[in-house]
Parts: sequence; structure tokens; C-alpha cells
Amino acid sequence: MRAAPPPLAGGVPGADALRPLLGTVLDALRAGAEERGGPLPAGGPDAVAHRTARLGAVLPETGTGPDEALRTLVHALAAGAADPAHPLCAAHLHTPPLALAAAADLAASALNPSMDSWDQAPAASALEALVTTALAAEIHPAAPRPDALVTTGGTESNQLALLLARERQAGERHSGGRHAGERHTGERPTGNGPLRTVVGANAHHSFRRAAWLLGLPAPLVVPTPRGVLDPAALHAALTDTPGPLLVAATAGTTDEGLIDPLPALADVCAAHGADLHVDAAYGGPLLFSRTHRPLLDGLDRARTVTVDLHKLGWQPAAAGLLAVRDTTDLAPLTHTADYLNADDDTDAGLPDLLGRSPRTTRRPDVLKAAVTLRALGRTGLGALVDTCMDLAQDLADRIEKTPALDLRARPVLTTVLFRPHDADDTTVAAIRRTLLTGGRAVLGRARADGRLWLKATLLNPHATPGDLDQLITLVEGSAHR
Repeated sequence: MRAAPPPLAGGVPGADALRPLLGTVLDALRAGAEERGGPLPAGGPDAVAHRTARLGAVLPETGTGPDEALRTLVHALAAGAADPAHPLCAAHLHTPPLALAAAADLAASALNPSMDSWDQAPAASALEALVTTALAAEIHPAAPRPDALVTTGGTESNQLALLLARERQAGERHSGGRHAGERHTGERPTGNGPLRTVVGANAHHSFRRAAWLLGLPAPLVVPTPRGVLDPAALHAALTDTPGPLLVAATAGTTDEGLIDPLPALADVCAAHGADLHVDAAYGGPLLFSRTHRPLLDGLDRARTVTVDLHKLGWQPAAAGLLAVRDTTDLAPLTHTADYLNADDDTDAGLPDLLGRSPRTTRRPDVLKAAVTLRALGRTGLGALVDTCMDLAQDLADRIEKTPALDLRARPVLTTVLFRPHDADDTTVAAIRRTLLTGGRAVLGRARADGRLWLKATLLNPHATPGDLDQLITLVEGSAHR
């Protein structure tokens, strides 16, 4: 007689099936973190690979059962994790997710809606529409019809921005001009060549990849010797570059956390008839902070905006957005597959979801964001942003008071660059690797002013002044070895 299949996560029995398994998972997470004892496992890649290989067969002939499999593998993953919830894990834009967001993500996994047709995700699709409309209005408050798409993060959002701009420009060439209601102050013709993206040297690498994937010319890169895109340099670049043009500015650079001068750049774009996209994957959630929101003045003048809530939004990955000033800009994504969005179903009122993403099957990532927004509100999220911004200033203060260390500059967001005084680049790189392989601290690396710097990206609102002091002590100690 065939054995009964394992229980499912959904339906009325699903909660009862999950309950004991969750206990096993939570116990394994705690035990793994205790075994690790620090921000990441000690020993480096070879040691981690060796410990993982000792777990045994990945696909045994006879299964070990749910309790053993969960206990063993979750424990191993936690013990071998670079844990962003540890205050000394501060290398990247790799946020410690809020517990409530992770809990919401469990519900999304259990129910498993697929956001490619309404009959697979009735409530999830309606919730996504509410959340994206609300967040788009935060980014473009004066626009009559703002909208936003849920993406896997900044890379997908930036690629979508280029795709929409390419198709928009192609449509304008076909129709003989700009869409009704659009205007610019310059005399530049739209041009008949392919879309050209103009970026600063500080821009995210995803723009180069997006242009390659879309068959567009490589982006024109404007030097950023001061770390941000200079309006005068952009003006010169646009003057010498035939259209159509998309300028990609940055609100929160990956290496230094800097914000381009958005109002002035928007003026330059308007004068040249270029569209403006802002990659605010890092800095976008400053919109929740009353204190720091003014740093994003001019963001609303961008035609498209990238924001990641798995950075300064404390969501489990992935939780990205691409906001547009007008929902009609999303029309190029329209796509029909008869089994998902047949015309007669759409005409009968079933929502068409295929135009909400270039992906087909996609998770309801909006749920965790919706739970967080509702639970914390703008004030609660803003307080988390403010805490991490203050931590960066505090770390900068402490570095400035440490004679053995040099601070690159006062932080704008939550990124702090520093290095031992008089150390060469080889020493700086070695310090980082020593801390990594010892499992003691996770710091990033960034190049600025032609030198290599240690990078602390502070996204943990539970970090304390003592944690910052410990980070400094570890760097100093490694420098003297």
C-alpha cells in the first residue's frame, strides 16, 4: 500500500502541519547562531565548504524525514551564515529583515499565490494594487496617475526603466513626436538612433548589464571625481550626444552612499529633452523619514524611480519597486497569453497581471511589505531610518577621534568609509580578509580617491555604541599584525 503523501502547507490543515515544523526550524536557527557565535563562520571558504560537505548525501535513496532534514540543514545554514542581524556584519546593503516581515513571508510561501493571473492570486493581486499605488504616490506625490511595479530589486528595476524608455522612444518616433502633455525646454530633436543611457561613474553596474541585455549601446559614463554626478558635466555630455537619451542618476551610491544633486540634474535633463531615471534603491526609503526626506528633493521629477525595500526597508529579499510618474508608461509591458489573460476574461473584468512584470510566475512579495507598512506606519519606518543614519554619524565621530584611522568623509546615508592611517591598499584588503576568515567582522571594500577603503554599511537599528567601538578595535588590531 502506498504511503500517504507529506502534508501540505496551505488549506485548513496547513497551519497544523506547519506548527511542529516551525518549532524545529526556530530551534535550529537559534542553535546554529549560537554555534557560529559571530557575524559569519570562521575558517574561510574551504572550511565552510568542508563542513557543508560532511552533511552527507543531498539526495539519499531513502529520505531522513522532515524533522531530521530541517534540523540538520537549517542548523548548518545558520551556523554557516553571514548574518546581517549581527551588528558586526556591516559590509553590504544586506539588511537584517524584521521578524514580522519574515513571518509574513512564511504566509506567502504557505499560500503560494502566483502573481501571473487573477485566478491564482485574487486577494494578493488586489493587495499589490493597493500597496504599489500608495508607494508610487509617496515617490510622485503631485502626479495624477503614478504607479509602481514589484520587482526583485534594483537590477531588475533599472533594466525595466531602460526597457520602458526604449519602447517609449520607439513609440514617439513612430508617432512623430512626444506623447501628448509632455514637453521640454530645449530644442533637441528626439533623434532616430537607439536609446543612449547616460550615467555617472558612480552608477550601479546594472545599467551596463541592462544595456547589453536590451541590445542598446553601452552607457555613456560621465566622470564623477567628487563622487556625484555634476550638472555641468552632464550638460556637456548631453550637448555632445545625439538622442534619444535617458539619464540615470543615483540616490544612494553603492560605494559611498552619496546622492546626486537631483533638482539640478532634472533641470539639465529638461533643457536637453532627456528623460530622467533615478536609482534610489538604497536611498529611496528616506521618504519615510521627516528628518531626512529633504535629501531626496527632486526625486519626484524623475520619470522612473527604483526603490528597494530589502535595503533601508528591512524586508527579506526580494522587495524591489519601479515607480513611474504615469501608469500609461507601463503600456509596453502589455503581453497576452491566452491561458492566463484571454481577451474575453479581461473584458469581463478579470484583472490582467501579465503587464505588471516581465516575469510570469512570481511570488507575492508585496505581502511582507504590506504587513510592515501597516504595522509600523510611516513614523515607525522613519524612526528605523533615522536610527541607522545616526549610527553612521556616530561611527564617523568615533573614527575621527581615533588617531590610527582615517575617515574618507562624513556619511550622507549609512555608509562609512575608513582605513588605517598610512596603510597601503594591500594592507587594507588584507585587514578585511583577516576579519572575514576569522569570523570576527564583515566589512566591505570601496575605492575612492584612487585608494582602497574599508566600508561599513550600517543597516542594523539594534547596533549599539559598544558595537561600533568593537568594530574599530578589531580593525586597529588587525592593522598591527
